[in-house]
Amino acid sequence: MDLRIFTEPQQGASYDTLLTVAKATEDLGFDAFFRSDHYLKMGDVDGLPGPTDAWITLAGLARETRRIRLGTLMTAGTFRLPGVLAIQVAQVDQMSGGRVELGLGAGWFEQEHKAYGIPFPKEKFGRLEEQLAIVTGLWETKPGDTFDFHGTYYDLTDSPALPKPAQARIPVLIGGHGATRTPKLTARYADEFNMPFASVEDSERQFGRVRAAVEAAGRGADELTYSNALVVCVGKDDQEVARRAAAIGREVAELKENGLAGTPAEVVEKIGRYAEIGSRRFYLQILDLSDLDHLELISAQVQSQLS
Repeated sequence: MDLRIFTEPQQGASYDTLLTVAKATEDLGFDAFFRSDHYLKMGDVDGLPGPTDAWITLAGLARETRRIRLGTLMTAGTFRLPGVLAIQVAQVDQMSGGRVELGLGAGWFEQEHKAYGIPFPKEKFGRLEEQLAIVTGLWETKPGDTFDFHGTYYDLTDSPALPKPAQARIPVLIGGHGATRTPKLTARYADEFNMPFASVEDSERQFGRVRAAVEAAGRGADELTYSNALVVCVGKDDQEVARRAAAIGREVAELKENGLAGTPAEVVEKIGRYAEIGSRRFYLQILDLSDLDHLELISAQVQSQLS
């Protein structure tokens, strides 16, 4: 069972803050440090000091960590051209010694596109499908060969398909609640399917759709890793849980309903329910990045029981 730390820097975090959390992630034995890919805050926060770029952040962390995996949930397909993205991710993979994973999604937050002058196309899912084909195709092209792609949205001719990642294959993550197109895309391109912020019941239903699509595509359903992303709020007792919930502007009852919240024993029990339906990896959404004691508690009293 992998526990990964997942951050939302658009809510307010400098690179130095992210570096501190990433180093704690490594020191405390977690499997990976992931971050969102957004340029605008959400909800009632000031978002200061302002956004950081996901892949610039991960490039820095690649040189300042040694063990943990590094990646995105999810890189927005609207932010980068696929050829450029393939170069960026391959370079960061080289910089990390082969520890990068790419979560790629269609992009959805229209307001941040307007705020920073980023085009927000109407047809995003078709673009995502072509982006996945291009990114993976560039990486898989043998050295010395060239890559061509002629699609509806992107056109590549005689690409040298360089640089190559350090890994033989960078793991690709796809996620979401879509009932038809998302499972089919996952079956074709993904190494991992992530179900974000969903109940055990909804996760089980979506995992079933994905498994069926993977098998229909001629792959073994167990070739994929199935994972969940959930907000986490753990305390050694009810008072500490309440304090941490208040610090992120949430109610304890709501967090227990929609996330991993409560005492370590409560959180381990709920993780077990997800494990029963096939989830093998958890992205723990940490919203208070100043509370390193929270990470220490999760490591000592949650992760230790799962391992």
